Amino acid sequence: MIEVKNLCKSFGDKEVLKNISNRFDCGKTNLIIGQSGSGKTVLVKCIVGLFVPTSGQVLYDGRDYVSMSKKQRTMLRREMGMIFQNAALFDSMTVLENVMFPLDMFSPDSYKERQRRALFCLDRVDLLDAKDKFPGELSGGMQKRVAIARAISLKPKYLFCDEPNSGLDPKTSLVIDDLIYGITKETNITTIINTHDMNSVMGIGEHILFIYKGNNEWTGTKDEIMTSNNEHLSDFIFASDLFKKVKRAELEDIREQKYK
Repeated sequence: MIEVKNLCKSFGDKEVLKNISNRFDCGKTNLIIGQSGSGKTVLVKCIVGLFVPTSGQVLYDGRDYVSMSKKQRTMLRREMGMIFQNAALFDSMTVLENVMFPLDMFSPDSYKERQRRALFCLDRVDLLDAKDKFPGELSGGMQKRVAIARAISLKPKYLFCDEPNSGLDPKTSLVIDDLIYGITKETNITTIINTHDMNSVMGIGEHILFIYKGNNEWTGTKDEIMTSNNEHLSDFIFASDLFKKVKRAELEDIREQKYK
């Protein structure tokens, strides 16, 4: 579990995050959403330690990252897995070597054990047959799956996903969402996803934090979005005509069931 308490972040005179408090439970897909410039990316960077908060706490199962020593932070980072927006694979390494990279860096296991773990992770994302290929030979969706395999190679307690579906078609995005959701459930890790993808929000949004102008504007689940009266949330989620129609249909179904 990760808990953020009274988190504030300013750059000079500009206050970007304003007293954010939220809890991200393990075994759930926790989504952070918001418009560009809302502060959601700054929040994620504060959580993972790329930015130092102006004030507040970031608690990893009760351990305050903000007040940790450099050595303690380094040790905690080994408990984190990262999936970057552009996959961030090494072009000169094979798929297997990419997945083994964090194991080679941090795992005390033997080479055979590290290789066995990497192959297991590749099998989990259904890419075992691609182990000897290079990233340039893979599609965008396959590269993201390699990134997922690498992110879970060290058996992290905390998984961070930055726009994991960026640049992918809707069908491939569903595959990535299903993988992240399934791995979260299987391993009971704390997963935090920074996303603009409304299909992800409505598909795997078990816990959703909506940031608006640096504030914790709304917190809830994908099911609660449909009935929320928060104007800023509705304007963001249902900006397209398609999603507006979906919400109207959902509300009509709810009313019909209520009066049956």
